[in-house]
Amino acid sequence: MKVSNILKFASGALIVIASINAWPQTSESAATSTAPATEGGAKATRQANRALSKKVLHALAKGGVTTSRINVIAKGGAVTLAGSVSDATHIDKATEIAKTVPGVTSVKNALTFKEVGQ
Repeated sequence: MKVSNILKFASGALIVIASINAWPQTSESAATSTAPATEGGAKATRQANRALSKKVLHALAKGGVTTSRINVIAKGGAVTLAGSVSDATHIDKATEIAKTVPGVTSVKNALTFKEVGQ
């Protein structure tokens, strides 16, 4: 009697373990798990993001927006403008200028207006 209960418990445990290992993955996790995570690819992506950030900063400065308190964060073409400007009109102007930079796919503007000296 004890042996049959042990066998039932062991087979039940094996079924649970097998079903946990065969749990279905979402398409997102399956796609990311099959893509090789190479250091060279990640490094190239970071360099491309930095280069795009610099292009946007250069375009903002060339367009007349003071960039000393602006931080540009780029991730795969999506650009976020963060920081503050001393002229309220520069907030919308910065967004329009950033959209014109080649490689920018979207712009999120998180700029705030702050007078000089505050």
